[in-house]
Amino acid sequence: QVQLVESGGGLVQAGGSLRLSCAASGRTFSSYAMGWFRQAPGKEREFVAAISAGGLRIYSADSVKGRFTISRDNAKNTGYLQMNSLKPEDTAVYYCAADKSYSRIRASVASLEVWGQGTLVTVSS
Repeated sequence: QVQLVESGGGLVQAGGSLRLSCAASGRTFSSYAMGWFRQAPGKEREFVAAISAGGLRIYSADSVKGRFTISRDNAKNTGYLQMNSLKPEDTAVYYCAADKSYSRIRASVASLEVWGQGTLVTVSS
């Protein structure tokens, strides 16, 4: 089974950029769809973006469209979330998740197959 480790979080000023990485172990990462989710303090986890196993299908939440870009490099077993024009309301713990079903990730199904441990992004005003 795939295991996921996020990195790249940190403190950034509003308007700045960060790139999150999601490193996957195992040789089957390319058969998994991947998604990014976030959870702000005191709020429920919310969907951010999804990408299909081959990278051809991408979907993003309205709140991040035009600012965040999801991508993946299956040769490196790594997924990415490029975050530009960050806002204080983007402050959250960001999680990557993987599942054999792209539809399940888009639907933000709670029981996705694999979750990372999360990385904290803090955007100061």
